[in-house]
Amino acid sequence: MPGDPVWQAARLSLGTASALGFARFAYGLVVPAMGRDLGWSLADAGVMSTANGLGYLLGALVTATVARRVGSAAAFRWGMVLTALALTATAVSGNFGVLLVVRAVAGLTGAVVFIVGGVLASRIAVRASSGTPLTVYFAGSGLGIVLSGAAIPALGPHWRLAWLGLGAAAAVAALVSWSAAAVDADAPATNTGRARMKPLWPTAVAYLLFALGYITYITFLSAVLAAHGAAVWQVSLVWTVLGLAVVVASAMWRGGRGLATLLAVLAAGSALALVSPALPVVLTSAIVYGATFIGVPAAITALIRDHTPPADWTATLGAFTTVFAAGQTAGPWLAGVVADRTGPAATVAWTAVLCGAGALVALIPGRHGDR
Repeated sequence: MPGDPVWQAARLSLGTASALGFARFAYGLVVPAMGRDLGWSLADAGVMSTANGLGYLLGALVTATVARRVGSAAAFRWGMVLTALALTATAVSGNFGVLLVVRAVAGLTGAVVFIVGGVLASRIAVRASSGTPLTVYFAGSGLGIVLSGAAIPALGPHWRLAWLGLGAAAAVAALVSWSAAAVDADAPATNTGRARMKPLWPTAVAYLLFALGYITYITFLSAVLAAHGAAVWQVSLVWTVLGLAVVVASAMWRGGRGLATLLAVLAAGSALALVSPALPVVLTSAIVYGATFIGVPAAITALIRDHTPPADWTATLGAFTTVFAAGQTAGPWLAGVVADRTGPAATVAWTAVLCGAGALVALIPGRHGDR
């Protein structure tokens, strides 16, 4: 089992569990408690998510340089360690400025982990002549959501305990995934290539719209449920089901039209939550969302792998992640501002509209042969 590519990818997937499931998405579960305790508006909560997005953007910009200087394995490993420390530090203070900084750091280190881990998983997939390792890698974010959803709502107002728990879980993930990062020992650390954006420009635009939209659903879902009087067990159930949907369906669609279909279904699934606050409807919305949203970065990674030379994977994935980070940086704050004036449901509508627009853009053919 230690040499099995799927098992190696499974341990690497703890990177997405930590960088996305814990450092990014679990924040949506803690927002209600932090907002009540610290007196935040929805815009304040969105700014905190924006800080995480800004850190993610910076991380996307520096990942290629970091990987070139220290190697992909070291970048992944220490990114995991620093993410765990940043999550733990989030429990230390209720000061808005301090929280902005630690959320930004978690975003930065999480971006390094996500990008480098995606490249490592792609190399495993190529060597195994199978797409399964890449699928397994992205499924890790669902595991992070499931664990967060099962534990955090039960903590009620104790948001500091939630962050301490997330930090501990991320530390365990760093330990278990440590040796799995030894994928590119035979690859020179300087070989990060250059970004190949021009042939895939419609995909990049669609990715930007997705990033602007998708994050608001998962950031404010708990707040929307709380506004409708949902019980703790209902919030936990919705998040757990959402995470399980990610695990089951992660990375199942590939290619340009597959990307368009993913975004269209994602938009429709998000809109379902606007139809009724009834638990069956919200669960259906969460299932559809979970089964599709993580498939988008997986489809992007597959497109990059299929349409760029291996030497350019890191740089190209880094460039796409920069586009993604820019979108998810602005999205929560903008949606929070709108929601403060219209109501929490606006955050869900935001996701549906922008992902629907991204689906239309993704149908535009790219120039995959132009490298």
